Amino acid sequence: MKRNLLLISFLALFAAGAAAQSSGHYDYTKEFIWGINKNTNGGLIGGFIMKFSSAISETQFQTIGFEIMNVKHPKEHRRTSAAGNPFIYGKSNYLYAIRGQYGRDFILFKKAPQQGVQINASIAVGPTIGIVAPYYVKVGDSQTAVPFGYDPKTTGSATPLLYSYQTITGTGHLFQGLGESKIKPGLNLKASLTFEMGAFKSNVTGFEIGGLVEAYAGTIELMPEEDNNAVFLSAFITLFYGQRK
Repeated sequence: MKRNLLLISFLALFAAGAAAQSSGHYDYTKEFIWGINKNTNGGLIGGFIMKFSSAISETQFQTIGFEIMNVKHPKEHRRTSAAGNPFIYGKSNYLYAIRGQYGRDFILFKKAPQQGVQINASIAVGPTIGIVAPYYVKVGDSQTAVPFGYDPKTTGSATPLLYSYQTITGTGHLFQGLGESKIKPGLNLKASLTFEMGAFKSNVTGFEIGGLVEAYAGTIELMPEEDNNAVFLSAFITLFYGQRK
């Protein structure tokens, strides 16, 4: 978390300094970008985004965006089984967040055609479809994949126990359990600063830094023996590429 915030602060200062050296600007009315997201609730790659913007004034754009993210519990830690396979002990469900967003971009500093950085302030809100899919692990010598949870041998007792760490040999195959998913509706709100660069008028590259709050209709269990929440807060950075005209 601290390393992410330091990286975000450094990039913001660098971009702001570059913007101060630019002069002049050029106009465009439409922009389409797509990119890769890194956030404090995700892994190495948090997910993917796309956004379409259209001008409603010289300094203001309306935006429509979509995001697909893998949301993790903060106490998830990858381990290695005796068989040498990675797995996450204590994890019972995946959470995939599919977000729609409608918002506004406000141009703070315009970019020169061949140099500099354009800085936008952005805000967006919209619905979230949360897909909660069971996390499968392979248990015992049979290599049978089952949803991680309480060992059936102990569920009738007063203190049921999770599958033992030593009995897990790996995880199920990719997307196993997706057909058993449950849907959790929610809402998301995002605020950010966008730093846009690019040597050509028709292309744009850059990054976005900001924060997001997301609330679901009920608690989502990601790890049964840890605190689980219905509201998720995150800081993020997104690297993107796109086109404008």
